[in-house]
Amino acid sequence: MKDLFGKALLDFYNKNYTEDLITSTNISGEDALPLPYLFRNYSEMPKLEQKALELAKGTVLDVGCGSGSHSLYLQEKGLNVKAIDISEGAVSVTRARGVTNTELKDILKETDTFDTILLLMNGTGIFQELSQVSKYLSHLKSLLNPNGEILIDSSDIQYMYEDDDGGLWIDTNANYYGELDYFLSYKGENEDPMKWLYIDFDRLQLACESVGLQCEKIMDGEHFDYLVKLFK
Repeated sequence: MKDLFGKALLDFYNKNYTEDLITSTNISGEDALPLPYLFRNYSEMPKLEQKALELAKGTVLDVGCGSGSHSLYLQEKGLNVKAIDISEGAVSVTRARGVTNTELKDILKETDTFDTILLLMNGTGIFQELSQVSKYLSHLKSLLNPNGEILIDSSDIQYMYEDDDGGLWIDTNANYYGELDYFLSYKGENEDPMKWLYIDFDRLQLACESVGLQCEKIMDGEHFDYLVKLFK
């Protein structure tokens, strides 16, 4: 991985902001991801993210911390936060912004336990494929303290397959419609393609039940997205 995401965060933090990240998927065209958005404060966050941060308690693991905005907010509230990401640049920025406990780490390598585990900004993306969901959920469950909670968001992207008449053009012989190939570019460089998973609530709930987790929908977002709380 070239870590173009991390390079972009470092550029913005070091006041070298000249252009945005460009994202696309196998079913959608190019779209700009503005770097300032990745450094938003609490008041600038969607209500869904604000709600997740309100619900966070005790010791917190922020998975895929990005620039550390969620971790910073919780740390300033007095919570004990650990922020992890697989992007070296993201971890550097999060640390530089003042998050005291930050590690370059894949979630599957995590072994500490927590009262709250946060996976925000389509947290199910890191599961990559529907077939991997149970593996990730089982591991996350193993990291929960008694009465702990996992707060995670995703979207049902079925709407992206609708035609003008409201019909669906999903290929029933293809993989699950929420499994996407995700492409990212920055300053003329292309990142290696990634697998990224959006999952509808019903399928997530079934996967949770299969590993002994309860799945409670907390709220719906503004555009087919939703926030859930998972607990033993």
